[in-house]
Amino acid sequence: MFSKLKLITGNANRPLAEEVARHAGIPLVDIDLFKFSNDESFVKINDNVRGADVFVIQPTCYPVNDNLIDLLIIIDALKRASAQRINCVIPYYAYARSDKKDQPRVPITAKLIADLITVAGAHRVITVDLHADQIQGFFNIPVDHLYAIPTFARYFKSIMPMDDIVVVSPDSGGANRARALAKRLNCTLAIGDKRRSGNEDKTELLNIIGDVKGKSAILFDDIIDTGGSLIKVSKALVEKGAKKIYAACTHGVLSGNAVVNLEASPIEKLFITNTIPLSEEKKNCQKIIQLSIAEMLAIAIKKVHIEESISILFR
Repeated sequence: MFSKLKLITGNANRPLAEEVARHAGIPLVDIDLFKFSNDESFVKINDNVRGADVFVIQPTCYPVNDNLIDLLIIIDALKRASAQRINCVIPYYAYARSDKKDQPRVPITAKLIADLITVAGAHRVITVDLHADQIQGFFNIPVDHLYAIPTFARYFKSIMPMDDIVVVSPDSGGANRARALAKRLNCTLAIGDKRRSGNEDKTELLNIIGDVKGKSAILFDDIIDTGGSLIKVSKALVEKGAKKIYAACTHGVLSGNAVVNLEASPIEKLFITNTIPLSEEKKNCQKIIQLSIAEMLAIAIKKVHIEESISILFR
């Protein structure tokens, strides 16, 4: 049944790809992937993939442009090696926050990336927690959009009592996402009310909408980048009387001084998934706990391969 199923990975997140391969019981295809001295990338696939259903596991995380180009080159190499179907497993989709034209003369980069992946030769994309759901519509090929919410919900239920929990969205834009987690945890919801200040690309927190006094708050978002917004909300939660504050984000970008700022914040623990690999500095941060989505991806890959519904992953 799975003789034609092949898994391949670039350099973006090899530990995740190896874990997916273990769960799927399918070895990774052997490839050479490196850069020449002139900074150009090169790919050579060492195993036969003719007529195969290939899944390329390659998040477009830091270094974003290098990993994106590697993904495109791998797709092209597979196409020219006569792979029957090329499926891109992109746990973290870069440029997702550039999903609309919100200023004059700016690009919609999320759409451009979708076009590049499609034109390169991909037949399907599997991704996790897109920043904006409409990005699925940027592709002219099927997109399976998976969610980390079930993974977080199972974990939280196993480590803490649910009777005094409130899920908090940092802003109104993430309310639906936070509401979905609150529903699974059977708890209440609160929302941070933010506003742009002046002409600068900065926000100020005006209020917390919802009852958080005496409760353990779980700040929930899809991405933590510099951590500025989450930390602002965590401080507001302290002022509103929250008992304990945790944060959960699918994609731990953690750029700039994010780890230093997290250490100094009221957030007790930050739960992230392994869509993006952690540097040694981030691994050593006592506040960061990483949950694995490898089994979910392995199930999705095998379901797609045998053309079965993946709805079991949303239950």
